[in-house]
Amino acid sequence: MEPKKQQGAMVVAKVSTPQQLQNPIEQLQTRFKELENGFRLWLSKQSLPVEAAVVTATSAAQGAAIGAFMGTLTNDASSPFPPSDASLNPQAMASLKQAQALSGGPLVQARNFAVMTGVNAGISCVLKRLRGKEDVQSSMAAAFGSGAMFSLVSGMGGPNQAANAVTSGLFFALVQGGLFQLGQKFSQPPAEDTHYAKTRHMLYNLGLQSYEKNFKRGLLTDNTLPLLTDSALSDVKIPPGPRLLILDHIQRDPDLRGKRVSRK
Repeated sequence: MEPKKQQGAMVVAKVSTPQQLQNPIEQLQTRFKELENGFRLWLSKQSLPVEAAVVTATSAAQGAAIGAFMGTLTNDASSPFPPSDASLNPQAMASLKQAQALSGGPLVQARNFAVMTGVNAGISCVLKRLRGKEDVQSSMAAAFGSGAMFSLVSGMGGPNQAANAVTSGLFFALVQGGLFQLGQKFSQPPAEDTHYAKTRHMLYNLGLQSYEKNFKRGLLTDNTLPLLTDSALSDVKIPPGPRLLILDHIQRDPDLRGKRVSRK
């Protein structure tokens, strides 16, 4: 009985081994993706105030973490400067605050980044729910709000904080608008060439889509399909096998065959 039990345990171990050898990183990524999708689904069912508050808080937390990390890479600019007192003129104080805002320690940078990312995400969330879309106007409005709040919280406003907040907001909005337009331009797929629509469809049906570039290189458009010959396909360096399939398809296609007969 002992050997049988040991043999059975070995079989169970062999069966369970593949599951144990699964990549733990892939399992963790899959689990994280499921949690993220579940969170987004739950968030989409909430009211606008709840969604905006959650999005703002989570984005601010992420920004704070990034800011704190960046703050550890820079020296705290507040130590070389004297403390604020009446002996410093307003212009010097403004320069001091700007230096502290841009080169502060982890806590300063965490606060600044939390404000920027939180306000930006919150405004974007509200505008997307109200307008039903996310476009360059919404992106620039969110950037304006985050830039203005960053100016006020970081102390970069100087004596005239309101004017500097507007200036910072406009700067953020222009930069964000340019980046949004640039991203839209590069993310859009290239426009489909209508001159090769039938050709592309034919090649995909035959499993010869890799030869689409050969057709384009030889200017063999949809209008030339009824006129195609073996020599024409050979001139654009299409191998014999694919040439036979293409010519047979044209011969079997009633529309293309009719055009070929009428041209003769």
